[in-house]
Amino acid sequence: MTLPKKGSRLITVGDTSYRWRVRHKPTYDQGMGWSPMAFGVQLAADPGSVLMVTLPYHRLDNWLYLEGVSVRPALVARCITVALGEGWAPERPGSAYRLKVTQEQSVEWAVPVVNPLYL
Repeated sequence: MTLPKKGSRLITVGDTSYRWRVRHKPTYDQGMGWSPMAFGVQLAADPGSVLMVTLPYHRLDNWLYLEGVSVRPALVARCITVALGEGWAPERPGSAYRLKVTQEQSVEWAVPVVNPLYL
C-alpha cells in the first residue's frame, strides 16, 4: 500500500525524506466524531511499509464542532522518530505499521487542541 502523491507533503527526519498525508475529507465516522484523527507516512523514494498514526483527538473539520487537532510537521516528525524507535522499518514492504498516540504522549509533545467554534 502506498500513499497518493497528490495532497501529500514532504518532511525530512534525520537524513531521510518521507511523504505524509492526511485524508482530504473526513470519513463519515470521523465527521461524526466516532473515529479519531489519523494520517499516513511513507518513504519519499522507494516506499515500503506505511506508518499509520492515530491521534487521540478529532479532526478539526468534524461536523459536530468537537475539539480537534491540526497535524503539523513537528508532530509528524515526532511520530516518525517514535515509530522508528519501536521498530518500524519503512524500507521493508509489508503491512502498515500502526502507531497509536496516547493522550499522555500528546500532552507531553504539546499537541495544540483547538475548538473549531473559535476559529
